[in-house]
Order: sequence, then C-alpha cells, then structure tokens
Amino acid sequence: MTKQKILQLLGLATRARMTISGEEMTVNEVRKGKAKLVIISEDASDNTKKKLQDKCKSFGVDLHVLGSRFDLGHAIGKEERVVIAITDKGFAKKITSLFEEINRGRADDQNSST
Repeated sequence: MTKQKILQLLGLATRARMTISGEEMTVNEVRKGKAKLVIISEDASDNTKKKLQDKCKSFGVDLHVLGSRFDLGHAIGKEERVVIAITDKGFAKKITSLFEEINRGRADDQNSST
C-alpha cells in the first residue's frame, strides 16, 4: 500500500513539474544540486545502479529503489522509466518518509520471523 502512495506522489510531483526522468538528466540534476531524491527501478542495469549510487553518494542525495521501470513510467504518465529525480524538497521529504515506513515494516517482519 505504501508503494502505491509513493507512486501516486510521483505522479503528483510530475504534474507539479518537480521531477526529472532519464539517467543523464538525473545525473546532471544531481551534479547541479537540484535533485533532492533519486528513485531507481529494481530492473535497472547494474551499470546504471552503480553510476547513480556513486553520484548520489558523492553529492549527498538520497537514493531509493522502487518497482519496475513500467511502474515508474506509469506513475509519471510516460513510457517506461528507469530513473526519476525529485527536485522539490517537500515532495522528497514525504516520499523519503514513506520509504522509511516500508523499511520499518520489513525490519518488523524480519524480527517477528526470528
């Protein structure tokens, strides 16, 4: 359910013109300091994942993995997308809190199964 909320927020952020999609455009936004959060699809290539992880780490931008390229593309009303950058601090903060909620749920599931 939380994943769906994140995808809905991505659509809202896109309509507000607060997202950038595509690998090169995202890397440029990270370099310029405009990207506040980067979301990459689970089925992105290893090279793309590594490139974006390294770039985000060196520029201090949060990076999260979510869904397939089709999920991300559908959320923003475009063809399949591997990478989306959020350029608005408010949207980035809300989406990050939803990712933390997902991670807490996973940690709780692991703790209860042991």
